[in-house]
Amino acid sequence: MYKFSSKSLELQEKLSVFMDAYVYPNEEAYARQLHSAENRFSSLPLMEELKAKARAAGLWNLFVPEEFSQYCDHGGLSNFDYAPLAEIMGRVIWSPEVFNCNAPDTGNMEVFMKYATEAQRDRWLSPLLRGEIKSSYAMTEPQVASSDATNIELSIQREGGEWVLNGHKWFITGAMYEQTKIFIVMGKSDPANPNRHKQQTQILVPRDTQGITLVRPLTTLGYDDAPLGHAEITFENVRVPLENVLLGEGRGFDIAQGRLGPGRMHHCMRLVGAAQRSLELACKRATSRTTFGRPLSKHQSVREEISRSFSEIEMIRLLVLKTCTKMDAVGAQASRDMIAATKTTVPLMVQNIIDRCMQMHGAGGLTEDYPMAEAFNYARWCRQADGPDQVHQMALGKQIIEKYGK
Repeated sequence: MYKFSSKSLELQEKLSVFMDAYVYPNEEAYARQLHSAENRFSSLPLMEELKAKARAAGLWNLFVPEEFSQYCDHGGLSNFDYAPLAEIMGRVIWSPEVFNCNAPDTGNMEVFMKYATEAQRDRWLSPLLRGEIKSSYAMTEPQVASSDATNIELSIQREGGEWVLNGHKWFITGAMYEQTKIFIVMGKSDPANPNRHKQQTQILVPRDTQGITLVRPLTTLGYDDAPLGHAEITFENVRVPLENVLLGEGRGFDIAQGRLGPGRMHHCMRLVGAAQRSLELACKRATSRTTFGRPLSKHQSVREEISRSFSEIEMIRLLVLKTCTKMDAVGAQASRDMIAATKTTVPLMVQNIIDRCMQMHGAGGLTEDYPMAEAFNYARWCRQADGPDQVHQMALGKQIIEKYGK
């Protein structure tokens, strides 16, 4: 049986109390502020209030792994011990930001911890850890299949003491947010290199650098995911100093591989929470709604779907925890089989669970009156984010065949 540390159990209790006291009661207020904001991509007053409360409560930067605990006061958890905390946060789609545990900032902060120079950490990691600024990771491009990172075409050229960037990116999460101050941009600096995995470089580009154009916010199933948003961006002769390179020229692919593993798992952890809350809402609906002369809970089909959803949530929760256990033991790279299995299983299963729960709520399940429609959208786009399912299945299938096929 899996057993969480005393630190994780204490934080789970504190986090649950905080959610009950400050997050769930403010869901409607958050929606009102977002819909009435002059700029949907600005920080909401309520968010800033809740962030201050979370930090004062010691519920801040909980995602920071043990190996980097020196960078913050409240982190230092294993992947395994962090998973139930992310699940609790995942019950309300916007709540991870309250605790400075939202994507893409968590992944970007880990990039700075792993690969940045001290000067780069001082300038960007420190304010990110304090929650004073936000960040974006600019990798995906509209004109190429970005599921194969070696296809990335944004040009990075060295001219004197500067890098010059030219290219087109889209679905860049966080780029619309007015608090976002830094982009980590992946592009191609050595396209003629015979090693396809040494052609890419990652560069730090301040958002206010001349030549960056935020073309438009993008939507997923009609959601613009404000205030973070997903942006389409162009880079036209964008110039930054040579010291803005991360890790070194030609190391972009290495950074991408190191960043995306934990990020994929964080999404899956949060999705378990979204599924669990949807199931709880469905059970309340089943006991309070009557059709054909009896409560929904008395209908065989409803009981079957509740049963199936419960069983599937237990399965995905255990899969997440098993993968976290392996990551803690041998690292993300050596756990890529389990990460791929989790990444391709959890979002799809959660999508199906939430779909059943929405159906039990009738037409109302499709509205903003309940959190399920937005959570369904989250699960759906997670099947594309950090690499589409098919790419992970292809890689995992190859590993499994090599292991058992000889």
